Amino acid sequence: MSLITDRLAAAQPIGTRPLGELIERLSAEDRLQGARLEGRAISPEALASVAIGGIAYDSREVGPASLFVAIAGLHVDGHDFADVAIARGAVVLLVERPLDVAVPQLVVSATPPALGTTAAWWYGDPSRRLGVVGITGTDGKTTTSFLAVAALVAAGLPTGLIGTVATRIGGDQENDEGHATTPEAPVLQAALRAMVDAGDRVAVIETTSHGLALERVGGVAYDIAILTNLSHEHLEFHGTWERYRAAKLALFERLGPGAETGGARPGGQAKAGAWPKVGIVNLDDPSAGLFIGATQAAGARVLTYGTDPAADVRATSIEDDARGLRFEYIAPAGPGRLELRLAGRFNVHNALAVVALGEAVGLDPAALRAGLEGVASVPGRMERIDEGQAFGVIVDYAHTPASLEAVLDLLLPTVSGRDGGIIVVFGSAGERDTAKRPTMGRIAGERCRVVVVTDEDPRGEDREAILDEIAQGAEKTGRRRGQDLLLIPDRRAAIAAAFDRARPADIVLLAGKGHERSIIGPDGALPWDEATVARELLRGLADGHRPGAQR
Repeated sequence: MSLITDRLAAAQPIGTRPLGELIERLSAEDRLQGARLEGRAISPEALASVAIGGIAYDSREVGPASLFVAIAGLHVDGHDFADVAIARGAVVLLVERPLDVAVPQLVVSATPPALGTTAAWWYGDPSRRLGVVGITGTDGKTTTSFLAVAALVAAGLPTGLIGTVATRIGGDQENDEGHATTPEAPVLQAALRAMVDAGDRVAVIETTSHGLALERVGGVAYDIAILTNLSHEHLEFHGTWERYRAAKLALFERLGPGAETGGARPGGQAKAGAWPKVGIVNLDDPSAGLFIGATQAAGARVLTYGTDPAADVRATSIEDDARGLRFEYIAPAGPGRLELRLAGRFNVHNALAVVALGEAVGLDPAALRAGLEGVASVPGRMERIDEGQAFGVIVDYAHTPASLEAVLDLLLPTVSGRDGGIIVVFGSAGERDTAKRPTMGRIAGERCRVVVVTDEDPRGEDREAILDEIAQGAEKTGRRRGQDLLLIPDRRAAIAAAFDRARPADIVLLAGKGHERSIIGPDGALPWDEATVARELLRGLADGHRPGAQR
């Protein structure tokens, strides 16, 4: 087992806890609607002495003396697995509707938020013993999270991370294999508990719209909320742009005025204390006003950042090239200058967000800058692949219209005037936001010499149909199928085709997978490592083999 797995296992409480404690919490939050025993309504207090030895929302993970939380998901309903849970040892059920079973049931209005409350209770409310930084937005969450961890650690605050790319606990870091950024509440609370046990004093959590809407972060006492940006994404889940935005706003609405966290104090003081409640907002984003309003309504402090002259933390001059970024900024604590090893002007905003975080909690500015400047790369973000080939190869996670546009616009100046161009390989996830597909095709068609459309995570959707929807957007820019627009479902073959067509001055951008370690198809997840596949194909090219050929 890995060190992270060991830490999570060790975070499990030992022994049992009386159900009355949870009943009191659910009642205080107005979640509990009643209790039933043997088909009859009873008072919840009558169940207070029942001993709970574990919690689970997956019937396969139920153990002796467990409380089973029945979640009605998108594909399966946990209520249908109550008998399985009872057979495996569940002694109490948490349900949205009473069931015909022989164990006690607590009935709540909705089980997802109740699961968040239950998990926080079971693990001893670890977020109230940590300073908790939540980072949300369409793009930039992962890079901002990595930068935040680096800055906090450099300022003397041991910091954990829960995010898209990795989990970090007690200084140990491990890449995540899954595709979910914000884990389910019990996993999230177990990780926070493990951070407390390992001596971490801050937790940085990438907080997605899914995690907020599905209440995976229920029971997390956030102190700082950061908005990176907001653009088109996840409408297949939220339904409308307004609902997507509302889910993000919910993070800022959770900020309360000066609630005690018992975590690390600003400045790295050892004894427990309270972190300030602060909403940090990208003032250059069109939705900034709504997030500022939500922060103010919660009674929390607002800090803004960006290039807007009204921003509290503002970049005043920016220089960038292939080696990185250099910019000066003005902040309440005084002016500063940063020299980042990360390429891309969009990373100016990511760094400014962390400077604002430092302002919010009183970090030493010099230590913060040292932490930011020490970050050499972020996995799957503008990752250069060099096997001695004549052309450039970049792996990046860009999977939204805004992020794809930003990366392509970053790369364009590096090939213009050199008889080169960009060849892009990308796709769009199945059973996800479909409206963005032709938009991404158009963005690629307008900027790239060759567009190669391929699988991302087709899931159960018709893979050919996904590629066709993307291609329609590229065709409107004049791209022609079979010539400078290729539709190749197999991602390895698509990358090989891109390498086949690459000229010495070209850059091949492999977009959409980044750090992820699988491609999800109709039969489940298949192993995939974009950077490794690219290196294998490039080595074959160097050995005189056509990239797509069998060796």
